[in-house]
Amino acid sequence: MELKTILDHRRSTRKFLPRRVEHDKLQRIVDMALQAPSSRNSRSTRLLVVEQPELLEKIASMRDYGSAFISGAAAAILVMGDRRATDLWIDNCAITATVMQLAAVDEGLASCWVHVNGRPRLVKEPDGEQAGDFLRTFLPIPEHYGILCAIALGYSDFTPAPLPPYEGEERVKWL
Repeated sequence: MELKTILDHRRSTRKFLPRRVEHDKLQRIVDMALQAPSSRNSRSTRLLVVEQPELLEKIASMRDYGSAFISGAAAAILVMGDRRATDLWIDNCAITATVMQLAAVDEGLASCWVHVNGRPRLVKEPDGEQAGDFLRTFLPIPEHYGILCAIALGYSDFTPAPLPPYEGEERVKWL
């Protein structure tokens, strides 16, 4: 698929068909994501692929807002960074997560980014337990890994509206 077509089709999808994603597709997505550029080629990004429905259900409860739909996804991939490798692990993870979402489209899948880093479990308790700390209670995540986000993946059960037209000068200035 051409990049323009991939970009035209990528949307944040929160409703998935109850269908398992083939392992080879997930493997290709992971392989493509790990080709993403990283600061000074530090290759600090780490991925944790979760397909078990009971774990997806627990991951979905990491926040009381914006993560519940993960329970309906076929898989979620935690995008993490080794903080020992570089102070730019967040940037590296963001690049990897973006490539992952584009790779998902190329494989005929839909996805949605769910932010973890710096997000509380309860929206009304911003200084309370953090989503990342909750995930560490049941997932094998080393302490020196920071968790940027979870990417929910699956076959879409949703037809999104087209993107609005390009705003031109409002978002881009040419000199």
